[in-house]
Amino acid sequence: MADGQLPLALPFTPGLGPGDFLPHAGVRLAMNLLAAGKPWPQHRLVLWGGAGVGKTHLLHVWAGETGASIVDGRQLREPFWPEGPVSIDDADQVPSEEALLHVLNAAVESGHRLLLTSTRAPARSRMRLPDLASRMRATMAVELGPQDDDMLAALLAKLLSDRQVAVPQSVQKWMLTRLPRTAATIREAVERLDYAALAAQSSVSRALAAECLADLFLNEPPQESPP
Repeated sequence: MADGQLPLALPFTPGLGPGDFLPHAGVRLAMNLLAAGKPWPQHRLVLWGGAGVGKTHLLHVWAGETGASIVDGRQLREPFWPEGPVSIDDADQVPSEEALLHVLNAAVESGHRLLLTSTRAPARSRMRLPDLASRMRATMAVELGPQDDDMLAALLAKLLSDRQVAVPQSVQKWMLTRLPRTAATIREAVERLDYAALAAQSSVSRALAAECLADLFLNEPPQESPP
């Protein structure tokens, strides 16, 4: 690669199908409630938790199985009438609370199921509209907690596969002992490795991983020559 030439960020499509899902203890209740025929009070359910814990993946799986439409909450500016089951991702980031309130009311009136995701528990809603805050607090909610070590290792392997980044198993294990145990950090690490590998035009060695992830590590990586 010529000096000063930046690698292009190539697009990739993450696997969001049922076979791509990595179930763990934090999502078992959510998966049970999303199963066909399970009742939801007022036909609404909120999946909430931090970044990368599987909210959006579960939403896509449920939408695929039920034919529900998928709405990006960050783009919800106009109200609409549900014509079937609906899912709203990032419902806590809507630019129009009025539009979200309308959809919640319309879903109840029409009898269609409404699945929402949020980074905050509905009970701690920061909605400006009192009616919307009240409805969110009254909605059944399931927290998707942090993943365990085995699932974080599986998540790392899956994200690397999604982006087709070659990282030896020994380097993956080495990284996992140093990175914070959060899905969001794993995702950021994979994005950096993808860019670094493209720039270096090589697979990811321990030295390359140490260089581009040093500020993410909980502890300083050992000062040794990588194998």
